[in-house]
Amino acid sequence: MIGALGGLIGLGGAEFRLPLLIGVFRFRALEAVILNKAMSLIVVAAALPFRAATVSFAAVTANWPIIVNLLAGSMLGAWLGAGWATKLSSRNLYRTLATLMVLIAGALVFGHGSTSASALLSGWGLVVAGIAAGFSIGVVASLMGVAGGELLIPTLVLLFGADIKLAGSLSLAVSLPTMIVAFTRYSRDSAFAVIAQNTRFVVVMAFGSIVGAFIGGRLLGIVPDHVLLPGLALILVASSVKVWRHG
Repeated sequence: MIGALGGLIGLGGAEFRLPLLIGVFRFRALEAVILNKAMSLIVVAAALPFRAATVSFAAVTANWPIIVNLLAGSMLGAWLGAGWATKLSSRNLYRTLATLMVLIAGALVFGHGSTSASALLSGWGLVVAGIAAGFSIGVVASLMGVAGGELLIPTLVLLFGADIKLAGSLSLAVSLPTMIVAFTRYSRDSAFAVIAQNTRFVVVMAFGSIVGAFIGGRLLGIVPDHVLLPGLALILVASSVKVWRHG
């Protein structure tokens, strides 16, 4: 179900998986983030070849300056964000996650479907803005255990003027190394043992997310965006309240 929701809006669905890991499956905040990151990594790795039929690898690699620009900030942000997550008290981490979920809800409503004909800036101004945006996205994605596509895609479209379909693939190309960096940082914390303790759960739920995302992608357009996005945003906001109180 989570994968299908993500597929309908062109994302992996990790934003909706996180509150379920905390509220339904009863994992502690840091454990839920680490498990979410592991599943997001699997889903994104699978999504890259899936999208090759729509956007070729050649088209993605041709835009390597944009990828490198965002990675320069996102990888540092991912490392620091994962470090902050392991040091936050459980109560503060719950509240941080709840706040970020509201931010993601806003990004879904106001950022999804954005269009732009050209880059917002040029020269060094664009480079600096790209690094700053990448850093912020890396922190948020790392703290939540998500791929960050809900923030990366609007950034690629509005800041760099990328076509929306190309932006989806570029987002995956940025997300994958960024998530690996965060995953490496999380592996240094004792809470990382939750993956070994729940390996079957991680694999089965990640597989379900991949299948769901594929189905959701095929159903794209059946539910109008002006109905789907506000509805999903409300779900995230309601979930954020529960996560905040959980803390």
